[in-house]
Amino acid sequence: MFDSLRERFEAVFDKLKGRGKLAESDVEAALREVRRGLLEADVDYKVVKTLVESIKVRAVGRDVLDSITPGQQVSAIVYEELAALMGPDPVPLTIASKPPSVYLMAGLQGSGKTTTAVKIARRLAGSHSPLVVACDLRRPAAVEQLRVLAAQSKIAFYGPSEGEKDVLSVVRGALAHASNRLNDVILLDTAGRLHMDEELMDELSAIKELLPPTEVLLVVDSMTGQEAVKVASAFHEKLTLTGVVLTKLDGDARGGAALAIRQVTGVPVKFAGVGEATDALEVFDPRRMAQRIMGMGDVMGLAEKIREMADSGGADKIADSIKSKKFTLEELLVQFEQIEKMGPLGKIFDMIPGMSKMKGVSSDDLDPSRLRQSKAIIQSMTRAERRDPAIIKGSRRRRIAQGSGTSVQMVNQLLAQYEQMRKLWKQFGKQGKGFRLPKGLFGGGGGFRF
Repeated sequence: MFDSLRERFEAVFDKLKGRGKLAESDVEAALREVRRGLLEADVDYKVVKTLVESIKVRAVGRDVLDSITPGQQVSAIVYEELAALMGPDPVPLTIASKPPSVYLMAGLQGSGKTTTAVKIARRLAGSHSPLVVACDLRRPAAVEQLRVLAAQSKIAFYGPSEGEKDVLSVVRGALAHASNRLNDVILLDTAGRLHMDEELMDELSAIKELLPPTEVLLVVDSMTGQEAVKVASAFHEKLTLTGVVLTKLDGDARGGAALAIRQVTGVPVKFAGVGEATDALEVFDPRRMAQRIMGMGDVMGLAEKIREMADSGGADKIADSIKSKKFTLEELLVQFEQIEKMGPLGKIFDMIPGMSKMKGVSSDDLDPSRLRQSKAIIQSMTRAERRDPAIIKGSRRRRIAQGSGTSVQMVNQLLAQYEQMRKLWKQFGKQGKGFRLPKGLFGGGGGFRF
């Protein structure tokens, strides 16, 4: 998401290079492109107008500092205004002073509400005991979906008894169930509709009046653009929302909802769904989002991914191999597994500052299927072959190719790339320098440095 907007911004700032002072004509020309990019991203027109005016007031007539270019100066202003538009800071979930904390999940059908309920529960499971509750009594499939997702994520589930029609009875039962089992967080997955109607609003209002909830969270599909903002405004008017969760921010939508929803409604975006898996949920950080839109990468997000990778224990294995100056195919397999745990390669690529401007390199070059094939090749080897690849001759290579569902040519390529890495690994251990994964290892450009 935001690729086209980022590219437009980068082109605008590049044109400002070489200016000694920002004239009004320079700023006007740049802001026309900024305005066009924001409108194409489906940002509300009034929000665009306010944002562009704020940027213009700050940029016109500014003397350019010796240490930065005019493009960098305008870029900094745009970044700050974008972050302020969405933020300014992440807003955490409210935890009730007296348990349980009750989160009422609302949203239209198809927004990702049921999956999001489990995602939030899974995120809280480390320090709390969450319970997800199926409150959509009109769609049996919704109840079953929540049950299955909760079981997969090892989250406690409560649903209606067979033939149950009273949603308030289900909520009362869930409260008693949670009290008996010491669940201190309850997430109510309420009914959705294809559009808002009085019946839906009356049901949600009745649930809210019965509890009342600690948070009222609206789940909206970011791919619906300005429609998502309209939906959020309508729900807020009826229910007084405390937060919004944007789903499908990993898609190819234009992303206007992420930029405008807080400005229009006054309701903070608390989380962003970035995939279908139940761990694909991020805290919505306006500054980090603005950095990614501006092509600055997301260093903090990347650091968190690396920290998670290290916490899983794989980093210790790699560190031991560095100390021993030994690099076998078993170490290479560990590296592949660690990279895979960090998430989609294209997403990791976009977190690295400046990568979007590298010529001839794009996130499309990173083919995750090549990573899976490389893993399969190593996993099809015997332990002796992993530890001493020199013994892998013709007949062994054919067996490995057949076992991994690849070709002898791909086995040969992996072994050749491994040999390059083994030589570099010795330098890494000797000099303390990083090394670059060979070109083409993931099906694309110039490799990665570790």
